[in-house]
Amino acid sequence: MVKLTHEIIDYQLLTEQMRSHQAGAVVLFLGTVREMTSGRQTLALDYDAFPEMAVAKMEELEAEVRERWPVTNVGIVHRLGHLELGEISVAVAVSSPHRELAFEAGKHLIDTLKVTVPVWKKENWSDGTTEWVHPGTGEAMTESPPSFS
Repeated sequence: MVKLTHEIIDYQLLTEQMRSHQAGAVVLFLGTVREMTSGRQTLALDYDAFPEMAVAKMEELEAEVRERWPVTNVGIVHRLGHLELGEISVAVAVSSPHRELAFEAGKHLIDTLKVTVPVWKKENWSDGTTEWVHPGTGEAMTESPPSFS
């Protein structure tokens, strides 16, 4: 199950969707908006993406995880739009018969998602400046990403 949304991520519902009588483990990772990044104070983040491309990459990632690990369920939800401090920007969840496999698959999901899924992030700094971050590299971009909304 993959999803892009402008709505608040319901991580409790996602967790329940992962549960199964065949799974002895459910692992959930939540990415949240943090206040400090490399010594700079963040006020908020804005996320943008080309939805069709991002969903396609998320579906590829889900298929890869299902192929590599004996998972029961996989869920990936990424939020778009303006997010305040503490809000959830991304959730990945995995269930499997055993916890070790669920942890491995979940770590692979979030680590690979951050590098391969084309979601752009704009840092809104406390000094009034903003900076778009390139997906995959985490480096600041010299230009704004294309507008997809």
